[in-house]
Amino acid sequence: MKTDLNTLLTTLYVHLDDRIMPALGFSRDRHPGRKPVLNDVELLCLVVAQHLLGIASDRKWIRYAHSHLGEMFPNLPQQSGWGKRVRQASGLLSAVITELARDTPSWGEITRLIDSTPVPCGKSRETVKRSDLAGHAGYGYCASHSRFFWGFRLYLICTPDGMPVIWGLANPKIGEREAAQAMLEHDRHLLHPGQVIIGDKGFAGREFEAFITNELGAHLIRPDRKDEKKRFGKLGGIRQWVESVFDTLKGQLTLEDHGGRTLHGLYSRIAGRLLALAAGIWHNWLIQAPNKRSLIAYDH
Repeated sequence: MKTDLNTLLTTLYVHLDDRIMPALGFSRDRHPGRKPVLNDVELLCLVVAQHLLGIASDRKWIRYAHSHLGEMFPNLPQQSGWGKRVRQASGLLSAVITELARDTPSWGEITRLIDSTPVPCGKSRETVKRSDLAGHAGYGYCASHSRFFWGFRLYLICTPDGMPVIWGLANPKIGEREAAQAMLEHDRHLLHPGQVIIGDKGFAGREFEAFITNELGAHLIRPDRKDEKKRFGKLGGIRQWVESVFDTLKGQLTLEDHGGRTLHGLYSRIAGRLLALAAGIWHNWLIQAPNKRSLIAYDH
C-alpha cells in the first residue's frame, strides 16, 4: 500500500476509536464469551482497505492482507473467520456509514440525490433455483444497459459529492416509488425539512410526491415528462452526479462482483463497499482534495 491509503486507514482508525464507536455506544465489554482477537475498529479499517483496493474475492484479500498488512494488523483471521466477522458486523457497517456522513460538511447540503441500480446475484437458471436468495431476489430490467438481470436493486440517497446517507436493497419487481417510500419512512430521521430530493422520471407519481412534501417536509425535483407542463427541464447534468457514484461503486469498488450468496452475506458486502466510498469521501474532505468522490489515490 502507498502512503495515501496508509494515511486514510490511520486517520480512520483514530476517528473510529475516539469519536464514532463511543458515539454509537458500541462496546464488547458486556458481551458474553471471549473477545475477538481482531477488534471491531481494525475490522472496519480492513473492510475499507479491501474495497478501496478493488479486491472482490475474500480468498484473494486474506492472502493479500497476510502478505502486505501483517505488520499493521497482526491478528488477521483466515478466510472463514473473516467472512463470519464481516457478516456479523452488518449493522455496525451501516451505522458507521451514517456517522461518517454526519462528520462530512456535505451533510448540511440542502440537496439529496436518489436513484437505483441493479445488483445481479446470478446468471444461470440453476443458480436462480438453488440460491439461498431465491424467494427474495427477482428478475428485473435495466433500461440504461438494455439487459435483464436476477437479483436486487440498490436504492441510494446520497449528497451531491456521493456520500451515502440512506440505502437499501429491494426486489426489482417492487416499483421504484414503493421501494423508495418504504426506505424513506424507515430512515426519515436522516432527512431534514426543506431538503430537495432530485430523482429521475421513475419517481413520478402524485402519491409519492405528496408523501415527500407532506410527510417529510421535503421537495421532489425530477425531469419533466412529455405529457406534463414544463417545470424543471431535463436535469441531465445533475442526474449525472448520481450516475457517477454508481460508476465508482461498480468500477473501483466492484459492486457487481459482490459474491453474496445469502441475505446476510449480500447485505454486509454491499455495506462494506458503501463504507469504503464513505470513508474515501470523508477523508477527501479532511485533506481538502479538489474532487471529493475520487478514490484513485487509494486504489494501490
